[in-house]
Amino acid sequence: MFFDPTYFIFMIPAFILMGITSWYVRSSYSKWSKVRASSGLTGAQAAQRLISSGNLYGVKVQGIAGDLTDHYDPRDKTLSLSQSVINSPSVAAVAIAAHELGHAMQDAEDYLPLRLRSAIVPAVNIGSYLGWILIMAGLLLRMTNLAWLGVLVFSGGALFALATLPVEFNASARAKELLVQTGIIQTDEERRGVNAVLNSAALTYVAGLITAVLQLLYFASLVSGRRR
Repeated sequence: MFFDPTYFIFMIPAFILMGITSWYVRSSYSKWSKVRASSGLTGAQAAQRLISSGNLYGVKVQGIAGDLTDHYDPRDKTLSLSQSVINSPSVAAVAIAAHELGHAMQDAEDYLPLRLRSAIVPAVNIGSYLGWILIMAGLLLRMTNLAWLGVLVFSGGALFALATLPVEFNASARAKELLVQTGIIQTDEERRGVNAVLNSAALTYVAGLITAVLQLLYFASLVSGRRR
């Protein structure tokens, strides 16, 4: 696969798209991390205010190493914020903290798309390793049905990427609303900043879905071509 020119024909558009979205995320974050939120709250303080306003008292806030490594873990109800978010009173920091609290609210409400995504995680983790092995074994052994089974197993990655979209879009929509309702952001400029940060992050999930679909199409074309 790694020396197949067809693979790059399929994946170069995805690589370009991922590069553009990654640049857009970092550009938006860099710009709005320099703009102080008028409330003066840090990411951690914004998270605590949203926890109180949403009665999410079981949610813990902790720091985590890395850059843009922020996430919410429903298993132990922990919101992990990177150091550049947890201690920063910037528009970007409160936007990211609010987005992750959006996931905590989804968890508390048993938001169906979140449950569905969590349910397919084990199958996706197995499929991401097993799928391409079955495909290659099927091709080498000239067992087309085995190769197609590998394509089916591998398709879990695209399914997971698709299931992620409503979860992430909903968390961002909640964040934008919550930040205004609680007074954490107060001006039109701050709203534009929150929109820029969260919309750019959302595009990475769209790019991830496109990448997963293109990779799946490559494997399908490989098996189909070998069959012919």
